Amino acid sequence: MKADSNTIKICYIGGGSRNWAWVLMQDLCFEKDIRGTVELYDIDLDAARHNEALGNALLAEHNPGVWKFRANSSLQNALEDSDFVFISILPGDFEEMAVDVHEPERYGIYQSVGDTVGPGGIIRAMRTIPQFQEIAWAIKKWAPGAWVLNYTNPMTVCTRTLYRVFPEIRAFGCCHEVFNTQKLLIRVLEEAGLMERDSARREDISTGVLGINHFTWIDRASYRDIDIFPYYRDFAARYAATGFLGAGAATTFAAGSAGTIAAEDPGELLRQKYFSSAERVKLDLFRRYGLIAAAGDRHLAEFCPHSWYMASPEHAESWGFALTPVSWRIENREKLRRQSRAYREGREKLRPVSSGEEGLTIMKALLGLGNLVTNVNQPNRGQMPDMPGGAVVETNAFLSRDHIQPLVCLELPGDVRALVMPQVLIQEAIVEASLARDREAAFRVFCQDLSIQSLSLKDARELFEAMCDKTLGASWGV
Repeated sequence: MKADSNTIKICYIGGGSRNWAWVLMQDLCFEKDIRGTVELYDIDLDAARHNEALGNALLAEHNPGVWKFRANSSLQNALEDSDFVFISILPGDFEEMAVDVHEPERYGIYQSVGDTVGPGGIIRAMRTIPQFQEIAWAIKKWAPGAWVLNYTNPMTVCTRTLYRVFPEIRAFGCCHEVFNTQKLLIRVLEEAGLMERDSARREDISTGVLGINHFTWIDRASYRDIDIFPYYRDFAARYAATGFLGAGAATTFAAGSAGTIAAEDPGELLRQKYFSSAERVKLDLFRRYGLIAAAGDRHLAEFCPHSWYMASPEHAESWGFALTPVSWRIENREKLRRQSRAYREGREKLRPVSSGEEGLTIMKALLGLGNLVTNVNQPNRGQMPDMPGGAVVETNAFLSRDHIQPLVCLELPGDVRALVMPQVLIQEAIVEASLARDREAAFRVFCQDLSIQSLSLKDARELFEAMCDKTLGASWGV
């Protein structure tokens, strides 16, 4: 760390983002302990320039003289002397994601998200790994000592690729799914009459975290001296059939748009439809396995046999969640582009709203400005003794000045491990196949997916080749 550790440089790869980059801008409006420069690097330089103007205008009004945003066309210049690197990119575009999500539907395979597991997650990984290979090379060359925070999905394979290419990298993946589950646990205690409404923060809920990203589990949860599990068991029994209708507020992520979308906007209703859930999958998994599944239902359902929760769009809706069409994402992107122009031209203002995310808190802990325990995604070095060494797992970690120490957790129960382990092996194998650009090895991994196993080899091959040909591009020789 620099001698003046309170003045830092952040390199933001994907700096044209209209989600995570806006979240960072909004959070920096409230930050008084650290200061510095955010270098915005993006292959869409114009989007980065929009964010430069937007970020500087927002900070000049709400936290003047502390932070400076700067669009940078050179990744080398953006990385050199960086203390932190944020990675938040969209692998390909939504047109490719439409193939990830909707091409398998021709074979009766439905996906609620399609960015982590399933055929969509595997093809997205194949598209993303070459990009993260290049990013890892760049960090090794120009910012080898920086702390790297990854927000890109598939979280596990992206983080694993960084370490496979640059083993000494200081990287970890950040995900807010556990945060949303902590918020739900507060609602559980409120329902049980153990606390007043809105009297606790989600940080007040202590949880034991173990698993892999988007298929993470909680094996202990407490608030002060209260063990939450008995109350969660009652809660799960009460809402198993109907779902918890109040849970949408806890599971919907709108931090990046909370200050930008008017409540009367009809688009917000669609956002709620596609990103909320009644938590029935989460509650059902608890009743099956006795651990709290710590992700949103849309992610959890994709890790399970599709016959459980997602045999059809109607089946998913019967479980209280919807399949998110990529057409909505494309429409929302255009809306955000219009908003970005309106902000830049002064016709609208981005309001400073604290997101509840931990990016700044994580940086401050690593700068020595307060210790932190939070969930991170890092290679397994013994923190999950029942998972393969080196595989990226999600557990709690202790963060302090210039140091991160994953916390050792108990083993998963055997029946839960039987669900998680195949996904770990698939993720490890797709990283190896993609780094080698071995399309045939990637097909063998593809065939191991739970949903693909319902197809004949002929249909699996046809689907795989069609998805590859439509999305992979030059890095795979397509």
